[in-house]
Amino acid sequence: MNTKTDAVRDRVDATSVDQEAGVRASNEARGTPPIIPIRSLGEHHRAQILSHLIELDERDRYLRFGFIAKDEHIARYVEGLNFEFDEVFGITNRKLVLIAVAHLAYSPDDRRRQCAEFGVSVAKRARGRGYGARLFERAAMDARNNGVSLMFIHALSENSAMLGIARKAGAVLERHGSETEAYLRLPPASLNSHMTEIVEDHYAQLDYRLKAQSKQFHNMLAAFKALHHSWPMGGTKHPE
Repeated sequence: MNTKTDAVRDRVDATSVDQEAGVRASNEARGTPPIIPIRSLGEHHRAQILSHLIELDERDRYLRFGFIAKDEHIARYVEGLNFEFDEVFGITNRKLVLIAVAHLAYSPDDRRRQCAEFGVSVAKRARGRGYGARLFERAAMDARNNGVSLMFIHALSENSAMLGIARKAGAVLERHGSETEAYLRLPPASLNSHMTEIVEDHYAQLDYRLKAQSKQFHNMLAAFKALHHSWPMGGTKHPE
């Protein structure tokens, strides 16, 4: 944790607005955004998370990790994910491939249990759809429902996309040369935030099952077509 966290708390309290009010105002300005199913990932998704991160190019790895992470660095990071303590969220395409992943890391320090750090990566082919912002909102909801009052991002100052998401959410940005820290004060959990999380989780599970059934159907159809094309034209002739 950054040693400046406590000092920044006062500034965040003085300048930030209620997150739910901010989200409502943002939605009114741009219209209600489409619902994006976001799943909570677990131990059995480790290989998919690794595959997603390995696909990032050098520039994206640099922005995500703060340095040009090699494959072995990414493998160690994924191996070290603690799904019982932290939260990892993902968005999949219709083929059930992860195209966006967020990591919400809770502080292991009992004195800073009310803090959590956010990090996200989006596949290049899936950018411009608001996935990063939605994952940030989902992580913020999970954090507040778990008693976190301060969520922060440690990013390179040149990572305008990530810092833009934080700024729009009402975060306070502190720049320190090539690096910037964004702090977002979260409101206490409410019945609405808990119910919203439950509904979104159920929706994501339903979406996943439908995608899985669709994928299975298309695989069966493709197998049938392949088998059909392998048959002799006109079928097998029987001797007279």
